[in-house]
Amino acid sequence: MRELKIPAIYWDDEQAVRLLAEYFTRERTRGDLFYSGAHFERLGGGGDAGEVANRFDADDLVAVSMLGVSPRPHGAINLLTDPGGHWTRLLSLIPRDARLESPASDALMKRGGPAWELWQRLAGVGRPDKPDGSGPTVAGKLLARKRPHLVPVYDERVKRLFERPTTDHSFWAALASALRADDHAFRDRLIRLRDRAGIGEDIGVLRVFDVIAWMYQGAQDEAAAS
Repeated sequence: MRELKIPAIYWDDEQAVRLLAEYFTRERTRGDLFYSGAHFERLGGGGDAGEVANRFDADDLVAVSMLGVSPRPHGAINLLTDPGGHWTRLLSLIPRDARLESPASDALMKRGGPAWELWQRLAGVGRPDKPDGSGPTVAGKLLARKRPHLVPVYDERVKRLFERPTTDHSFWAALASALRADDHAFRDRLIRLRDRAGIGEDIGVLRVFDVIAWMYQGAQDEAAAS
């Protein structure tokens, strides 16, 4: 496993809090939220709500579109109708309250575990029957919607900030290790940043982690391009 090196932005309270507050509270001139992704975990009561936790529904597809990805139409139908029964089967094996920072979750996330198998089937790794238009990023965001305390949003922008390899199958384990280190010091820091930003306790630690990375690296990319 490649160790996760935590960038300095996470130790800069003022800037990290500002990035979180901007993402979750900034408004457009018409009065709605500027960043559509601010609705990702809250839309429809959340993808892990009891009545929908073990199946994909239309709200999940809209939610991932708010993060800039979508399966193709036939792929969306596959996710909603679950013709092979794999989506409900695997989601049912992943507890709604599973948390990445808990060692008890390792069995879910490791190769052969239900979260890993679900990601593989959605990402199309060796799976000719994957949903049309799905891939590693779509798969990760769908899992993050359904189990927001277990699976982090992980895209190219986050990957650049953390200088991860192009093919990265150890990110979950590396982040889990970082959250557990030093008696959960990094996890507790993320909670404090969330509380200072005033964005709501329903926003999980993994989403705080992702949003700080995404916002910060986005600004870096924009500065480099100017």
